[in-house]
Amino acid sequence: MKAFAALYARLDQSTATGDKVSAMVEYFGSAPPGDAAWAVHWLTGGRVKRLVRSTDLRRWLIEASTLPEWLIDDTYAHVGDLAETITLLTQHDPAAPPQDTSLAGFIATELLPLAKLTPEAQGAVVRRWWQSFSDRERFVVNKLLTGGLRVGVSRLLVVQALAKLSGQPSDLIAHRLSGDFQPTFQAFAQLIAPGDVAMDADKPYPFFLASPLEQAPESLGAASDWLAEWKWDGIRAQLIVRGGVRLWSRGEERLDGRFPEIERAAAALPDGCVLDGEILGWIGAAPLPFSRLQKRIGRLKPGAKTLADCPVVFMAYDLIEYQRADLRQRPLRERRQLLDSLVDASTLRLSEPVPNDGWATLEAARNGARERGVEGLILKRWDSAYATGRRRGDWWKWKIAPLTIDAVLIYAQAGHGRRSNLYTDYTFALWHGDELVPVAKAYSGLNDEEIAKLDRWIRAHTLERFGPVRSVEAFHVFELAFEGVNRSTRHKSGIAVRFPRILRWRTDKPFREADRLETLAKLAQ
Repeated sequence: MKAFAALYARLDQSTATGDKVSAMVEYFGSAPPGDAAWAVHWLTGGRVKRLVRSTDLRRWLIEASTLPEWLIDDTYAHVGDLAETITLLTQHDPAAPPQDTSLAGFIATELLPLAKLTPEAQGAVVRRWWQSFSDRERFVVNKLLTGGLRVGVSRLLVVQALAKLSGQPSDLIAHRLSGDFQPTFQAFAQLIAPGDVAMDADKPYPFFLASPLEQAPESLGAASDWLAEWKWDGIRAQLIVRGGVRLWSRGEERLDGRFPEIERAAAALPDGCVLDGEILGWIGAAPLPFSRLQKRIGRLKPGAKTLADCPVVFMAYDLIEYQRADLRQRPLRERRQLLDSLVDASTLRLSEPVPNDGWATLEAARNGARERGVEGLILKRWDSAYATGRRRGDWWKWKIAPLTIDAVLIYAQAGHGRRSNLYTDYTFALWHGDELVPVAKAYSGLNDEEIAKLDRWIRAHTLERFGPVRSVEAFHVFELAFEGVNRSTRHKSGIAVRFPRILRWRTDKPFREADRLETLAKLAQ
């Protein structure tokens, strides 16, 4: 536990990528394989089922600290992170620190068994941890309890550290780590083993992601060197046919059973192939809004009504394995030729190239993307390999300009991690009659100076507090950008926006002149 807590502290305190990679290499190289496996699991975003309730943690903290509830609530509202709040309010010097235990041993013998205990018994165990662990270890334990072990380390950095440790290519490590990685010492040994490990039939390949195109497309050279496709607004997925059919999302979630029409169609594909593409709601000749598709995502076994309300297709745009051979290093042109021979125009569809007579033609197509229900264009170099992650140069997403509104700030909440002492999560509203109605939450788009200035204003102009949330005076207007608008019965406004973010602080605009809800409603699909 001490070694992992030290690693977590070093990662949390460092802003240098090289230092973070070095810290992980040192830890993975010296930790027992079982501990290293759990570290990989946590650092790549893995979780375990929530073991204790937040309300119980708060109650145990009141009992353990003997502090008044109002002070605990006020501290939590200021800190913004429950694990950090608990650690701060239970600081002490253990009289008899426990003998150091392995991370894997602690998880197996103490953490996971909490699930089988009553809340009273859980409280006794957790309070014992608070009394016996040092501050650094207690913070990590609290993070594990609350399920929020975010520490500024991406999956890619973990892959880089493991590749550096093992001497294996990072693409190979990423592939081995994909799918449902089990935190066992055997799994960690296979992860860094030399040579090629036998293919797991269930595993997807690491996804290749397009980078945002922020320069003029002409800077990419001749348009004829590029394949242009529509940027579909669906669920990125890999369709795997290896002794059966499996469907994996880009978030590495198994989707088996949720889209039975795709699985039935895939059964006709030859064994030993993997298709990369997009799951889309589809009726006739056009995609459905993403909001329709969302209703199917959480249904493990969709019924007849759900299947009829939102039929789906798999829009394939790459073939990365064929006849059990890895095609990722073959040029895109060859992969597409093979793909074209595998799919038809029904449930498994080919993402057809957009007519390309030059950059002017492609720009005209991009400008009309929203009317087609797509987000713009994807540009792929015809001779490109299928890489791992977001590697700039060969795949670009050339999105249409976002939709925008001018909205009023009405609520603010503290952020997380390094921003836990600043109000950085904002709720915005539009006018509906004489009332401001909430329409979007956003937390990105302001620079550090603007965040600090707005934070001071929020603290000085708070009207009410609702736990960690502050209601503020209607005064500041912000221009928000978003990708789409849909009708929604789950929101008070009746409208849901996709991917809202702040474009600029409209200090030039009085709050009475912010946009109206009716303006946003006209954009809804």
